[in-house]
Amino acid sequence: MAELQINITEIRNNIKKLSKYFNSNGIEWSLITKVFSGDKEFLRQILTPDIIKDIHSVGDSRLSSLKNLKEINNELITIYIKPPAQAYIDEIVKYADISLNSSHRTIVALNKAAKKQNKIHKIIVMIELGDLREGVNREDFVDFYELIFHLSNIEVVGLGCNLGCMYGIEPTYDKLLQLSLYKELIELKYKSKLSLISGGSSITLPLIENQSIPKDINHFRVGEAAFFGTSPLNNEGFLDLCTDTFNFYTQIIEVEEKGIVPDGIIGDAGIGHAIGFKEKDLGKTSHKAILDFGLLDVDKDGLTPDDKDIKMVGITSDMTVVDIGNNLDKDGKQKYYVGDKICFDPNYISVARLLNSKFIEKKFITE
Repeated sequence: MAELQINITEIRNNIKKLSKYFNSNGIEWSLITKVFSGDKEFLRQILTPDIIKDIHSVGDSRLSSLKNLKEINNELITIYIKPPAQAYIDEIVKYADISLNSSHRTIVALNKAAKKQNKIHKIIVMIELGDLREGVNREDFVDFYELIFHLSNIEVVGLGCNLGCMYGIEPTYDKLLQLSLYKELIELKYKSKLSLISGGSSITLPLIENQSIPKDINHFRVGEAAFFGTSPLNNEGFLDLCTDTFNFYTQIIEVEEKGIVPDGIIGDAGIGHAIGFKEKDLGKTSHKAILDFGLLDVDKDGLTPDDKDIKMVGITSDMTVVDIGNNLDKDGKQKYYVGDKICFDPNYISVARLLNSKFIEKKFITE
């Protein structure tokens, strides 16, 4: 069976390095664990006392994941990192200490649920800064705040924004400065302190390094950099974080020399995703290997083979075909056999898909 190997030691080292880095820049941060879909074994291995003490909170976008976080450690501060759905308001208040919000109606419902549970629910109000995902429109924000700041069981602890996720709008000093200006406006007009100005995710990290971040931005929500060592702003490693934290090992279940171009009338019945071919390849052959994973497990476009000579040919629901050329090593000997393993480097979305597949083994590596 195909297997996703997770290097727990390197991930923990990444988190510690980020905590030290944020602390040196006067920034609080939340570790965002949504890529792991609430896997209890992973959470237990990662969220040890030496890790927890240096992070502000742990965030996720799934209620079941927040529930698992609280079961593992009820003292953890948890953040629900997307606007809550009305159907789950009671559970949000129960399992999330803080939630990100952009709807007046939802905040009123959260207030009602918090009152029923005898709690004060904290919220960060999201402001739309151009990426057109969640967020109150800037021109409506002051009126919006007027409607919520007095609610009995709601505490507005901060402002936030989301950039880079929908259309890839890059975070800039000028974009984030708008959060700072709204913070100053609200604190001056309503005499209320906003302790968290949540202006960043992994994509915003290079701005800290370049000293291009307004001083009021004091909270980041980070997952990718912690688990993959990279910032999606440039898809490059950040600081000296480890980028080799996940390896996807697949097993070869067939090796044969076959034609490059399929033989027969091509209809619409195929359920797979195949790479196109060229007319010049008619009559030519190459060695193909079939691997034991498919579309039900992951999208092939998020996988990079460690062997640069391997090329993707196509993928169906439960099998993937790769081109291994002449299947000879540099000494002229056969390179791959049935039963051998081929390793891929999976990206963020691929890891999330693989972790959710019940057909993929998961192995935690500690060194």
